[in-house]
Amino acid sequence: MPALDPVILAERLIDCESITPATGAVFDCFEAMLTPLGFEIHRFIAGEAPDGPVENMFAIRKGPEGSRHFAFAGHLDVVPPGEGWTSGPFKAERRGELLYGRGAVDMKGSIASMVAAVAEIPADAGTISFIITGDEEGPARYGTVPLIELIREMKAEPDLCLVGEPTSVNRLGDMVKIGRRGSVNMWITCKGAQGHVAYPHLADNPIPRLVALLGDLDALVLDEGTEWFQPSNLEITDLDVGNPATNVIPAEARARISIRFNDRHTGASLIEQVEAIARRHKGEVRPVISGESFITLPGDYSTLIADAVKAETGLDPELSTSGGTSDARFLRAVCPVVEFGLCNATMHKKDEAVALEDLRVLQRIYRRITLAALAG
Repeated sequence: MPALDPVILAERLIDCESITPATGAVFDCFEAMLTPLGFEIHRFIAGEAPDGPVENMFAIRKGPEGSRHFAFAGHLDVVPPGEGWTSGPFKAERRGELLYGRGAVDMKGSIASMVAAVAEIPADAGTISFIITGDEEGPARYGTVPLIELIREMKAEPDLCLVGEPTSVNRLGDMVKIGRRGSVNMWITCKGAQGHVAYPHLADNPIPRLVALLGDLDALVLDEGTEWFQPSNLEITDLDVGNPATNVIPAEARARISIRFNDRHTGASLIEQVEAIARRHKGEVRPVISGESFITLPGDYSTLIADAVKAETGLDPELSTSGGTSDARFLRAVCPVVEFGLCNATMHKKDEAVALEDLRVLQRIYRRITLAALAG
């Protein structure tokens, strides 16, 4: 296998503008990296506006019949760069020991290290695949979910999967994510009857009911946390009446809440709880579940990853379920999944950057993990 430099690969990916939902050039670039390594490429477009179209890729290099199958998963889309960058966000630039550009850590850098690692692994070691979407940073409706459908149609489910999200905090290798809390958003509406402020008996003001409803929700203590999860939290994220007139009682008041929840709950159970409170205040609820909580309990897989991290960094990584959601929430339905990647200090910020040496160390860690996972 040819030796590949993950820094150069990361530069090529960063140079492809790929604001979510991503299609086209960045996938062309990625395919050009994998084809010489013997991967069979499956690319497809899914969805329509406003959440699509989204490009996805499943790439697989099959090992001997009956061999184990290890998958890397991730995303080539990035969040909008915003203003104020020192250099162009979509023109990778090395300055000192850092590589700058949107996606450097989240997560084109990790994907580059994955490819460089795989290039050093012989084909007869086992089956390796890449599950890569162009929509993880957005609604994620047409990304990893249809990829999983394709993988199942092909009967190509992996035995283990590693998602390359930037999980490290202070140093590369200090944290591995073995689970994530679930997420559900709910839009709440209280309806009334519009009328003149001077004649309140002829109107029905929905605002006091909505305020009381939100007060009941804000007072909820969902749980105290579990062995592996922090407490669930409910946050009021928007409140809107849209009434420009000072002398009009409005006909409607709206709010939005977001709940991040641990494994004591499901999205459905929380929706039921909120709906019961809303009914008492004559409110209506429109819920959207972004993902359920999950955990890959500590065991052989997390030990395998921790051993690889320690061999290259000397660190014993913390096993955590902290942070937001990721596409691991979908992949966990296919096989055991763990997340491990670069330091997350600059992700989604201007002047996003990764240490050059971290890309090369991560390449070596990913190589160790892949070989150990394929060896079983």
